[in-house]
Amino acid sequence: MLIRRATLLDGAMVDIRVGDRIEEVGQDLAARRGEGVLDAGGGTVLPGLHDHHVHLRSAAAALDSLSVGPPGVRTKEQLVQALSNADPGPDGWIRAVGYHESVAGDLDRSSLDALVTNSPVRIQHRSGALWMLNSAALGRVGLPDHPDGRLRSSDRGWSEVLRRRETNLAELSRRITATGVTGVTDATPDLDADDLVSLMVAHRRGEFRPRVRLLSPGKIILQDDRLDLDALTTWITDHHSVGQPVAVHCVTAAQLVVTIAALRTAGSHPLDRIEHAAVVPDDTLTDLAELGLTVVTQPNFVAERGDQYLAEVAAHEHGQLWRVASLLNAHVPVAFSTDMPFGAGDPWAAMRAAVHRTTPIGKILNGGECVSARTALTMFLGWSDRPGRARTVEIGEPGDLCVLTEPPAAALAELDVGMVAATIIGGELVYFAM
Repeated sequence: MLIRRATLLDGAMVDIRVGDRIEEVGQDLAARRGEGVLDAGGGTVLPGLHDHHVHLRSAAAALDSLSVGPPGVRTKEQLVQALSNADPGPDGWIRAVGYHESVAGDLDRSSLDALVTNSPVRIQHRSGALWMLNSAALGRVGLPDHPDGRLRSSDRGWSEVLRRRETNLAELSRRITATGVTGVTDATPDLDADDLVSLMVAHRRGEFRPRVRLLSPGKIILQDDRLDLDALTTWITDHHSVGQPVAVHCVTAAQLVVTIAALRTAGSHPLDRIEHAAVVPDDTLTDLAELGLTVVTQPNFVAERGDQYLAEVAAHEHGQLWRVASLLNAHVPVAFSTDMPFGAGDPWAAMRAAVHRTTPIGKILNGGECVSARTALTMFLGWSDRPGRARTVEIGEPGDLCVLTEPPAAALAELDVGMVAATIIGGELVYFAM
């Protein structure tokens, strides 16, 4: 494919010939016979965005799941109405996602039984870490005597009983590529061999177009009530001994401190990652830099959940939440992701959140962590294995590009998904705005 009148981020207007790799970047390139030509019209052409932490199967399942959390569902009455109107899926289940206790408190089997009696229902907490099941559902998974129906996602025993729900990866692919994303890193920690193969096959067949990198099996999710420094140190050492980097899920200060201690003992790998880093105390910044860790974080949660953070997190801890500028100033490599489906899945909204840090009702959360629009954009341009190192539009780079309708100055001012005119993967046009 030949892209004409493309403006690079530095303002240069060029033509770009792209196949599996970028082959030529220059002026007035002649189209070859049979070569597709796309006129960018002076719009910005970037490396395709990479969403560095997503959960593909969950995101695909969420497309036809009931949403029962903010902003769509905010009260118990709205929850009751949503569940009452829900039709079970082909498997007989009502599957709901996005729940937060601000809606109707901590749900358990008793409270769900009062809402839904005839159908098995399972509701996922918006963190992704917890499912809440009614009695009918507990019977289906072989746990009829479970005391409260609150089951961890990481406990595979109960979930393995469920028949895998068919998911629409093709529709998910369409939505992802429409945002200019050409690659994703699946951060689901417990993918088995069949999961890995099925995702790779879906990509090769063209069902799922973005390139896929997998963190599993080198990903671990920590829980504050199960923190074990010795066990974590051993797990890291075992992975490093076979040359495998690790990615550690840290959403609390305690989890981050224990992870740093474990890496101090086990030693770090150049590709080790901290996922989320939702809370970063000042005294951990130097540790993260010295260990050479890359932080993959989600500023979109400031825009999506910031008001609840302001209400529920102690004021003296607000400065530790979803940090970006402080990490960069400490020379810690940083990359962004959306954590789809637990985040909204729009990388441009995540960029805007990093720039403005505005909550849903317009307050500013931790304004000292704001970064420039160009910096925010760069956080989605990293290589899949080195998220903190940005790709560029140069000869020899991957032929994965995002074409915007606007030139750089306007694009950086807007940071809006509506600017995405085309998405190219391996020199092939996979999305074109009509």
